[in-house]
Amino acid sequence: MFRNDRKNVGGGAKKHKILTGRIEGNPKGFAFFIDDDGGEDLFIPASALNSALHGDRVDVEPVVSARRGSGEAKVVRVLERGNPYIVGTYSDCARYGFVKPDNPRICKDIYIPVEYSLGAKDGQKVVCTVKEYPADRKPIGRVDEILGREGDPGVDVLGIIRAYGLKEQFPAQVMKEARSKPQSVSESDTKGRTDFRNETVITIDGDDSKDFDDAVGLKRDGSGFILGVHIADVAHYVIEGTPLDKEAFKRGTSVYLCDRVLPMLPEELSNGICSLNEGEDRLTLSVIMKIDNEGNIVSGKICEGVIRSKHRMTYKEAAAVVDGDAELCGRYADVKDMLADMYRLSRLLLLKRKKRGCIEFDLSESKIIIGDDGKVKDIVRYPVLKSNQMIEEFMLAANETVAEKYAAAKIPFVYRGHEVPSAEKLQTLVTFLSALGITFRGDTNNPKPADFAALLSGVDEQLAAVVNRVTLRSMMKASYVPSNMGHFGLAAPYYCHFTSPIRRYPDLAVHRIIKDMMHGGNPKRFTDFASSVSKQGSEREKVAESAERDVDDLKKAEFMSDKIGEIYDGVISGVTEWGVFVELENSVEGLVRTADLPEGDYFYNRDLMRLDSGSRSYRIGDRIRIKVANVEGSKISFALA
Repeated sequence: MFRNDRKNVGGGAKKHKILTGRIEGNPKGFAFFIDDDGGEDLFIPASALNSALHGDRVDVEPVVSARRGSGEAKVVRVLERGNPYIVGTYSDCARYGFVKPDNPRICKDIYIPVEYSLGAKDGQKVVCTVKEYPADRKPIGRVDEILGREGDPGVDVLGIIRAYGLKEQFPAQVMKEARSKPQSVSESDTKGRTDFRNETVITIDGDDSKDFDDAVGLKRDGSGFILGVHIADVAHYVIEGTPLDKEAFKRGTSVYLCDRVLPMLPEELSNGICSLNEGEDRLTLSVIMKIDNEGNIVSGKICEGVIRSKHRMTYKEAAAVVDGDAELCGRYADVKDMLADMYRLSRLLLLKRKKRGCIEFDLSESKIIIGDDGKVKDIVRYPVLKSNQMIEEFMLAANETVAEKYAAAKIPFVYRGHEVPSAEKLQTLVTFLSALGITFRGDTNNPKPADFAALLSGVDEQLAAVVNRVTLRSMMKASYVPSNMGHFGLAAPYYCHFTSPIRRYPDLAVHRIIKDMMHGGNPKRFTDFASSVSKQGSEREKVAESAERDVDDLKKAEFMSDKIGEIYDGVISGVTEWGVFVELENSVEGLVRTADLPEGDYFYNRDLMRLDSGSRSYRIGDRIRIKVANVEGSKISFALA
């Protein structure tokens, strides 16, 4: 973000070019400036930070450094502090104390006057807030909460929850409102709704799911199908402007940590009246789609409905029925044929998406299994079952159908947007592929999703993993936007999030707009609403993802802490000038430092993502055997075996 600042920055009458962006700290004390407008990152020496810490939004002035030339800046002013809470370990120095932040990017200890220590003891994990930011000294803070001693059960995860400002408990007035909601559907609630209670509708979710916000039903229609996607009508119970609604907006999303969930809505709604529980009447916002035998969505309508789920099935059960498991086919005899048709339809929908060029990455996720003692028992890869793919296709179809209708109507809305890869990222990918002997056959000035789909489907099996990984990194990040821009990765001209209003506020906002329009509302009133929900939804999604990733890293490190010296096979997942990251089969990732590689003068080739030293070369995607060398906090160090 550029502007000419008239406040005489740096003395004299000359106007200076001022940039606005975010600080990314480094454990060594210096930092980098990340421009809001995507300009180049600028180096900021510790002496030029002017009290700014990692995460702060700042104005900076670019400067010419004799040491670095261009590419350096100094902080002019701090606009917004990025760390409302800092979690760290308390050190007692008798008349005062210090908190060493857990986040190594916050590279300054926090000075704590003894009267603001809350009686914290040496070595305890605490939460503090910074009250003063002297430019030439350590920040001055206050201890607000003592979490316990490092290593105590749950303290590590609690520290991450506090560091991101996430909330475990709901305010009293929010709980009061939630508890006032009915726990059953009355006949008066069903008036004016389409009644699906006599139709066969089921939910299919994970083994340990407790809230069910989507249900599906399918009927044959000549040579085609009628697909019903029924989503919990959360907006019927979460009324705009109430304490419950304001809290949901503030949270933005549920946060799924490996040992707990921080829900967007209280359990009275998420697991109760808004959950599409088996055998219970529930209110829905339903999308009914007529689909031909080639996977084309011929028509689609959205209506307020009421359903009664016939079965709560798991992904494993549904997949087993599709595969013909005798016992489960007997148990679910009433839906066996419908599930077979669902799988057939999902294959048609997937084939249709592939024909239009959607990008399918071959990447699996992992699950961290926590034992009753709170310790990590195992880390395993999630199996991708036929039923997972089936439900995913149906949800995508519903999301696209809803987005297309509201884009055509030009009504203010919340879309899920995904941009074309930037020219810089695309050029990095093309250069990397060239080094592998692979030609990117698309137009680099105007790439299409089909170009990437063709690349991934045509690559040699031996190179598939690395090409998938690097191509994914070339993609932009999807976000919520108030105007339709399409979704590049899905090759979808229209897309929104409609199917998870229990756990995502943008979905709830979409429901609210739809329902209001159904009842003759004025679309203009949602213009500002759509913009604020898009901004907040995108920001809260980033926070949730960061917290989830930090907890995963912490638990993976805990899992590896008693495996020092053990040997594993892995794949180089990242290359930097200071070393190579190696990912094991169970998704655990660790760093082999450049200093621990075989002796040599290593050169880091950023374009080819490679470390070279004479005859030795370490490249992303290479298979490598490592030994677990050390675990400290959430950082895992490997050495070559």
